[in-house]
Amino acid sequence: MVKLTRIYTRGGDTGKTSLVSGDRVLKSAPRVAAYGSVDETNATIGLARLHTSGAVDEALARIQNDLFDLGADLATPGEDFENTPNLRIVEAQVVRLEQEIDALNDHLKPLTSFILPGGTPAAAALHLSRTVSRRAERDMVAMAEVEPVNPAAIRYINRLSDYLFVLARHLNDNGASDVLWVPGANR
Repeated sequence: MVKLTRIYTRGGDTGKTSLVSGDRVLKSAPRVAAYGSVDETNATIGLARLHTSGAVDEALARIQNDLFDLGADLATPGEDFENTPNLRIVEAQVVRLEQEIDALNDHLKPLTSFILPGGTPAAAALHLSRTVSRRAERDMVAMAEVEPVNPAAIRYINRLSDYLFVLARHLNDNGASDVLWVPGANR
């Protein structure tokens, strides 16, 4: 599928990059910002995985692969998101995240306050991933204001931030070790 024999091409030296279609666009384009933020999300999940193992690590590895799918989706211009040979995020990927959120949430201590990012190293790293994924979502919505974006892709990134939040709570002893916000505590 992909064969990289040379890392630098000098093609981006003028501030442009190539999309999957071969079109050249400015690196500051909303499309490039969107898939760049998705790439950052993926990198932060890679850091979080340094603190995970077993089923959690396997789930995060699958999500990292999904994020490459999402990047490919965003790097491919077009409006036909369902009947195309191009790699696109599909509704089944969104549904899987929803099912995993529900399964994790069933075992969590109910929230009594907003949560400060922290707790275990894995949870703290996942909170960072969650915030970066929210930025990716904002970038994707900004892109959708000027050109078509796969609706399933936007749903996926929205669910992903929810998933990362719930997984962080799960890794904080099912919410027992969450760091809670105390409004006005330092006045």
